[in-house]
Amino acid sequence: MFESARVRTLWELVEYRAEASRGAPMFFDGDGRTVTFDEVRDQALRAAAGFRELGIGPGTRVAWQLPTRIETVIASLALARLGAVQTPVVHLHREREVRFILAESAAEYVLVPGTWRGFDYTAMVRKVAADGVRVISVEGGLPEGDPAGVPDAVPGGEDRGSGGGGGDDHSDGGGGSGSGRTTWIYYTSGTTSAPKGVEHTDASLVAGGVGLATALGMSAADIGSIAFPYAHIAGPDYVIAMLVSGFPAVVLDTFQPGAAAEVYRRRGVTMAGGSTAFYQAFLDESRRRAGGGKLIPSLRLLSGGGAPLPPELYAAAGRELDCAIVHGYGMTECPMIAMGTPYDSDEQLARTVGKPVVGARVRIVRADGTEAGTGESGEVTLKGAMLFRRYTDPALTAEAFDADGYFHTGDLGHLRQDGHLVLTGRLKDIIIRKGENISAQEIEDLVHAHPAVAEAAVIGLPDRERGERVCAVVTLADPAAPPLTLAALTGHLRAAGLMTQKLPEQLEIVAELPRGGPLNKVLKGVLRERYAG
Repeated sequence: MFESARVRTLWELVEYRAEASRGAPMFFDGDGRTVTFDEVRDQALRAAAGFRELGIGPGTRVAWQLPTRIETVIASLALARLGAVQTPVVHLHREREVRFILAESAAEYVLVPGTWRGFDYTAMVRKVAADGVRVISVEGGLPEGDPAGVPDAVPGGEDRGSGGGGGDDHSDGGGGSGSGRTTWIYYTSGTTSAPKGVEHTDASLVAGGVGLATALGMSAADIGSIAFPYAHIAGPDYVIAMLVSGFPAVVLDTFQPGAAAEVYRRRGVTMAGGSTAFYQAFLDESRRRAGGGKLIPSLRLLSGGGAPLPPELYAAAGRELDCAIVHGYGMTECPMIAMGTPYDSDEQLARTVGKPVVGARVRIVRADGTEAGTGESGEVTLKGAMLFRRYTDPALTAEAFDADGYFHTGDLGHLRQDGHLVLTGRLKDIIIRKGENISAQEIEDLVHAHPAVAEAAVIGLPDRERGERVCAVVTLADPAAPPLTLAALTGHLRAAGLMTQKLPEQLEIVAELPRGGPLNKVLKGVLRERYAG
């Protein structure tokens, strides 16, 4: 029986499950391949040996920008075995984001897929990486070597002395892997233009995965799915839940609802999802198959997070797909905060994000910092072993934690009498599109640079397919000139290196932006109300 208290590193969990479920499948892919838990362990050991021969070892800073494949998971497990400091980069990122991430994380090696889906990742990374950074294409497969040459496992990675917070940990329970050293650095968009570096340990990721596994209650008889970017914090969170509970998953490098549903039917997937956008996509696909029977007959559970779940979508998707929907709440800084369970009522699942997961302590605070009462709205703050260690920027770390060590999420909500958490809004000016955080300010800065634009405000608007869509509201530098078009604006943003995921889907031209307050700030709430329809 799995005992989470005895596991501090990801590799310990891999070893445990490889022996406990020897011969049992861990991964399926869309091409019919099956890899067992012990085969994953063995392949990761060979890859670790190959990486070691390339000079990667404890504390080596390795970024990787790879699609969601079985080999990507194996590569990350191999790096974990070596004690490297990993920086996963979502495959959608392009020059602007990748240049910043590689420089800020001080990456020494970068793993890329070569050319994938018509895009040359090797050329891009070589263009933006600093001199001396080694770019390794795994297009032909992962490097391999003799596992006997891999040194004993190390308890953690390098302590990045240049990072925020010195040696202090800000998570409850010590928050480190063994010695409490950083082994993962994720980047997330926030209220500033530059992404924020979020330092995690193996132990914090394992704690998050244990929280997810406990809430979902999956068993070896279930089959899950990973069709979202594995480079997202949800990637290891999900894989750790698999290692804890012993269930396999289908891995797809591209999510196309019809094709995914076909593979899921063939493999007998019992749990699917990823975010609200996935629920909507499966609902739409099911409706297109009118009269064709249940979209995925084996499906009993849709799960995910990353964006609000409208009660109307909960009801429609649950009814049409004939399954339960359990939604959760997490973020890059804390991969698992709250999660619904299959045992919750429809009302709890439709109106809340579930109870705080095992090991997470949530406290709602008023504007003055005092704790709010049950049912009273305030900012969501939290502690727990799954909480990140620190930001790479010490100033951000100092701002994010209060005197009691609670992390301020920037989200608004309240705890109900039944212990379930309800989210009601955000203090942070971010847009959540298909589960990904997008900084409004980053886009605004680039929109402002267009010669036709005088002022700009970027907002998120409700969207049934994306969760939120990106809308740019601008005033023109010369109102007498031909009006700016959406195509011209997105062309300008593409030329500036902005990734497709962040491009506005809507452009509104106004005579002036609504402003108010002592600092005459743009009233984005007014704009959201104006254009939400």
